[in-house]
Amino acid sequence: MNMTFLQEMFNSITQRDALLRRKHPETLTPDHHQLVKACQALLASDGEASSIALASRALALYQRLSEGEKRAFFKRLADDFAAEPKQIDSAYQAYQQARDNHTLQALFEACEPRRQELFRRLNLATDGTYDLVKMREDLLQLLREEPDLAPIDDDFAHLFGSWFNRGFLMLKRIDWNTPASILEKIIRYEAVHEIQDWNDLRRRLDARDRRCFAFFHPAIGDEPLIFVEVALHKGLPSRIQPILAGEEDGLADPDDADTAAFFGISNCQTGLRGISFGNFLIKQVVQELSQELPQLKHFVTLSPVPGFAQWLAEQQQEDQWPEPIREALDALETPNWQQDKAREERLKTAIRPLAAHYLVDQKNRHGLPLNPVARFHLGNGAELHRINWLGDVSTKGMKQAAGLMVNYLYVLDDIERNHENYTAKATVACSSEVRDLARRARKLAKGETTK
Repeated sequence: MNMTFLQEMFNSITQRDALLRRKHPETLTPDHHQLVKACQALLASDGEASSIALASRALALYQRLSEGEKRAFFKRLADDFAAEPKQIDSAYQAYQQARDNHTLQALFEACEPRRQELFRRLNLATDGTYDLVKMREDLLQLLREEPDLAPIDDDFAHLFGSWFNRGFLMLKRIDWNTPASILEKIIRYEAVHEIQDWNDLRRRLDARDRRCFAFFHPAIGDEPLIFVEVALHKGLPSRIQPILAGEEDGLADPDDADTAAFFGISNCQTGLRGISFGNFLIKQVVQELSQELPQLKHFVTLSPVPGFAQWLAEQQQEDQWPEPIREALDALETPNWQQDKAREERLKTAIRPLAAHYLVDQKNRHGLPLNPVARFHLGNGAELHRINWLGDVSTKGMKQAAGLMVNYLYVLDDIERNHENYTAKATVACSSEVRDLARRARKLAKGETTK
């Protein structure tokens, strides 16, 4: 049978259904009860063409729900579309008696929440994958107030981990010739260093000393999942403002660069939070750049340190630090303190060891680094290489990290070992310079003098 013909027929059915919904939106009442019925009908359907149409209707109905109705729908998902306890008990008893693969598989199937099959069937609709990503985005906004909805998020994460497997992702280079619809999304999604306008974007895509790569998924179309901005550089960069302004080193030829600096990594889809793309992205971009520019020796980030300023403010209240440190930190309250050379030097002496201590020694409740950017890069096998004083003097940079930025170094021969040590023992791979700074902070905390 001609599969192309069947696919075109199914697409025609769903496109016609979408057209009818646009012409007659009143046929779908924005009520979560109606959506629950539509979902039940979808689960009961046994025909592929009818399932596609039912999935399309259900997703269209969800999109028209109010915030309150969406909350009510998620609660119904948690209660009415969970696994059936009686089926689990029966399957478990059968497995206890037989203990074979057949009864084990039946137990697995009984334990799976009905929601997962519902999500799979909703994914049949045209643009269903993207609609489900947006649905999870709505769910994530509710989790803090509604922790009982967490099992639904677990189901999304389980399915998305398969659907967005690395094998399905497509790496594309973004340049000035990329379609405008995608470039507009790059401007909108940039989460680290805001792109001011089209001229700013053009500077960041300059073929002489800039590269930009993004991951796409065939079911999402031209919606990027994550993208990374790269500056080609001589030596390891320490400041972000010259890079953003296109002034750093003024490379006239990419062949003159010896360093690729990742200065902006932006996740574009909130609904895919926790689904890891970044490690694949960085490793593949390193491969792409190595093939294009084999003279590159260093692959490094220029990363922000979000949360560090807040941690510093908390340290000012602690008695563990000597009085000179606490007095120096008081200067952070002075506007434009970085313009006073003497004050700036005192703060530099105090803050750099504290920053190393924060990044290397301070852990969250899971025993991992407190800083989320550190967790990301260390988990990918990078080394905490250098702490850059006043690396970002923008308003945002000063507010979130007292101007600090960090270089995480990716050494190809060390990535796997660093990743394994971090995963198994939460070991923070760091340079001798950072290690010495952290050691100095620990001595200060004990009241010992340092040199």
